[in-house]
Formats: sequence, structure tokens, C-alpha cells
Amino acid sequence: MRKQYKHNGHVVYEWEQNLTEVHIWVKPPPGVRAKMIDCQISAEHIDLGITGVPEKYFNHDLPNKCKVDESFWTMEDGELHFTLLKMTKAETWTAAFKGHDDMDPFSMQEVQKQIMRERFSEENPGFDFSNADFSGQCPDPRTFMGGVSADPRYR
Repeated sequence: MRKQYKHNGHVVYEWEQNLTEVHIWVKPPPGVRAKMIDCQISAEHIDLGITGVPEKYFNHDLPNKCKVDESFWTMEDGELHFTLLKMTKAETWTAAFKGHDDMDPFSMQEVQKQIMRERFSEENPGFDFSNADFSGQCPDPRTFMGGVSADPRYR
């Protein structure tokens, strides 16, 4: 479920996350093509602008670290799509960028439930947890019952 970040009533970007990734979608100005994009992704920061234009559209710190070598951006259907691999599997990001709107407690619980269902499905192949529900507050998917299973990408 995409969450919108708005500034002065204008949608700046949308974002969502899952067990291993954070996805951010940005609508560039009309006429901007992929080859015009100047983008740098580091473990804790994203710079996004247009080549030759000194002012950046994004110059934001990430709230958590991502794996740079496995994170990337593409242009899809007129949108820039960032795929950031989480440094810590099952970690719930509270926002796409530091200083931007943190998720409210209800939304945070819903995201944690979704991540927990993904984790259960990964750890129990062949079982369908898509409709599983949790009574009360959902535990932290990263640490619940001994934590997430080992994955060589997260070492």
C-alpha cells in the first residue's frame, strides 16, 4: 500500500516497503527522460536532480541504511522508481526520508503485519499466510521468535 508524502498539497513522492525492500516513486517534470536524471544512492542518502541543473529535487537522508550495490532506480511509465534493499531484513522504516512524515501508529502496525506475513511465508514455504491476522499488537518482525532467518545478502 503506497503512502504519499505531500508538500504544500502537492504529492512529492509515494513509497512502500516489504520484508527486504523500500520502494519510492517520483513523478518527474514533463519531458524529463531517464538519460537526463542525475541520481546518487548511498547507504544513508539519496541525491536526485536533472543533469546540468545545480539545484537537486531530492537531497535527503534515509532513516535507515540500504545496501548500495543492490539498490537502483528505473524509469517506468513516466515515474522514477527507486528500489532500495534494506540493510537489515524485516526492519520497519518509519518514513522514506529523515524529517518527513513518520507513519502513524496504526499504519506502522499494518506494515509490520504485512512484513510478518511475508516473513512467515518465506520461512514456511507452501503455507499461505496472506490472510493471517494478529490479535493485539503485532510483534517486531525483525526480532520475533529469534529473528529473521539467515540470508547471505544481510551479512
